[in-house]
Amino acid sequence: MVRKTKEEAEQTRKDIIDAARRVFHECGVSRSSLDKIAKAAGVTRGAVYWHFEDKAEVFFAMRDAVFAPMLGCTDAILYDPAHVNPLDAIEGSIKEFFRVLEHCPNFREVFEIMISRCEYVDEFASVEQEVGRPAQEFLEKIERMYRLAAEKGYLRAGLTPDAAARDTWAFTSGLLHLTLGCRKGSGLEKEIPDMIAAHMALRR
Repeated sequence: MVRKTKEEAEQTRKDIIDAARRVFHECGVSRSSLDKIAKAAGVTRGAVYWHFEDKAEVFFAMRDAVFAPMLGCTDAILYDPAHVNPLDAIEGSIKEFFRVLEHCPNFREVFEIMISRCEYVDEFASVEQEVGRPAQEFLEKIERMYRLAAEKGYLRAGLTPDAAARDTWAFTSGLLHLTLGCRKGSGLEKEIPDMIAAHMALRR
């Protein structure tokens, strides 16, 4: 019985997170309330507070629910020892990120929420830095890979690892914003792998 209760509690938490994503995406974070989330999840407001302290905690749980699996996929490629050339690892991991973005609606919705449906004011003013943490961690990861590429002689002469990493960081961020600004089926998603390959070719 105890095990069943724990399973039910975990399912309720998942239902709240899924409902929060839908509500945040439809209404925007600032106009979303825990009452709206509870109603969308089919639970009481008290049930939401049982699992989460406030809306910010729900927001981060929603983000982490899709980020953790995605990072598992991209990191597996980035750190795959089968990649002799670290530049191949960087290219492969970025392509995988955009592949997941294209094929996983929940993942795309979360990015749309973070980029265009969340105002970092009032109760969210203090969480903006935390929201940007994954992007900073991405920069740090590719900086390490570019340094490794330079050490192995794969990075183009005259290009420093830090400069290459910042440029790839900016390129990826710009491509992400461009992708989210285009409707599905616009054709951009088919061009992305070639765009990434061209970007990386300039570093080889």
